[in-house]
Amino acid sequence: MLFSNPFALKKLGILGMNKRNIHYIGAQNNRKYYPFVDNKLKTKVIAQSAGIAVPKLLATVERQSQLRNLKDILVGLDKFVVKPAQGSGGKGILVITQREGDIFIKPSGQRLELKDVHRDISNILSGLYSLGGKPDVAMIEKLVEFDPIFDRYSYEGVPDIRVIIYKGYPAMAMLRCSTKESDGKANLHQGAVGVGINMASGKALFAVQHGDPVTKH
Repeated sequence: MLFSNPFALKKLGILGMNKRNIHYIGAQNNRKYYPFVDNKLKTKVIAQSAGIAVPKLLATVERQSQLRNLKDILVGLDKFVVKPAQGSGGKGILVITQREGDIFIKPSGQRLELKDVHRDISNILSGLYSLGGKPDVAMIEKLVEFDPIFDRYSYEGVPDIRVIIYKGYPAMAMLRCSTKESDGKANLHQGAVGVGINMASGKALFAVQHGDPVTKH
């Protein structure tokens, strides 16, 4: 593992995580609001009330006892995403792009049975993927399907563009592209590629995967 001199990084204008957390996130946000953004379900409700477009919430599973009716909950759902409300690092997210009866197909083509979906949701409820291991809620959302223009940028999944806003001004942006390793999820912790975007031109500057520079995707 390579380490860089923090003073050299500062001179280059690179913002470290500690300074980001203390001087920007911590200093600019009241802690009483943290629970609203640490919980995707609460965040979704707030976003919807503000008129912000978000993936449609199809169902929620809050208790293990509800899993007895999982087959009924999934009736008519051919394309969907299961995710923990308080998950982190992309863990516990299950993407289903096709369905053949009681067989659920992932972007990679892997075929799952109902018991596999049941196990994933049960793990979510038990807190396996949540912050601090707390009991969680499973969200079932409508699958977002992207425009073909992104076909060359992302593999087996939806890419996303993230823009960081600071005090009302766009400060930085990145594109996250799913890969075979990330299993169709645009999450860097799961192996997706992160691409820095020039805010003025919209052009890509550089890309990383697992913290290492990459030139091909």
